[in-house]
Amino acid sequence: MFSRILVAYNGSRGSKQVLAQAKGLQPYLQTETHVLAVASLAASLYVAEGYVPMEFVDDEKIRGHQVLDEGLAQLRLRGFTNLTGHVAVGDPVEQISRVAAELQCDLIIVGHTHRPMMSRWWQRSVGKSLLDQTHCAMLVLRTPE
Repeated sequence: MFSRILVAYNGSRGSKQVLAQAKGLQPYLQTETHVLAVASLAASLYVAEGYVPMEFVDDEKIRGHQVLDEGLAQLRLRGFTNLTGHVAVGDPVEQISRVAAELQCDLIIVGHTHRPMMSRWWQRSVGKSLLDQTHCAMLVLRTPE
């Protein structure tokens, strides 16, 4: 059914839950599976006119590669072999949407962690925002409360 899948992984509790539930997804994840780690830049890093100093971007890329390596290792421990890793820096919704479109993915898998109402008000939901920006199926896996 799905020939190209993108798993968004950021090392959070929600994305770790995606990997923990991976055994049940194994029939789907044996297809071409891409794992994407997005290192988001804090708004406080931006200086005049949206410029971010390169050393901050480089630091985030290093962190992104560490997170990606962790995610790929966890999936390989669960028996997955057809994996390709990617790192992006920026807004998670924009980067996940962009990479999914570039790779022509048919499914995006993200994790969801319950947050209090005020936290949701301050920070948007990546899964909910992706629904408006992507043109493929999505699977949002909830973390047990």
